[in-house]
Amino acid sequence: MDLILRIVDLLLSVAWFFAIAHVIMSWLINFGVLNLHQPIVGQIWDGLNRLLEPAYRPIRNILPQTGGLDLAPLVFFIGIIIARMIVTEARISLAGY
Repeated sequence: MDLILRIVDLLLSVAWFFAIAHVIMSWLINFGVLNLHQPIVGQIWDGLNRLLEPAYRPIRNILPQTGGLDLAPLVFFIGIIIARMIVTEARISLAGY
């Protein structure tokens, strides 16, 4: 059981990294530092969108419209934090501490 919880924790860490990269890249694109017409930038951006949009879409459907401000990544981060807390507590309880 501990192995499964460690794998879940690893997957949550990877999701966290991808979401951070997506947020930072969106800022750099919006401020004109990165250009989507560059092939590697466009491919990375498209890949991150394909990975994270299925997670963001249900969150966006629940949240109220906020104009140009997208709060879905923030809610996603909060969800990951809560999930990691649950996994950590489960691992501690399994260890018998």
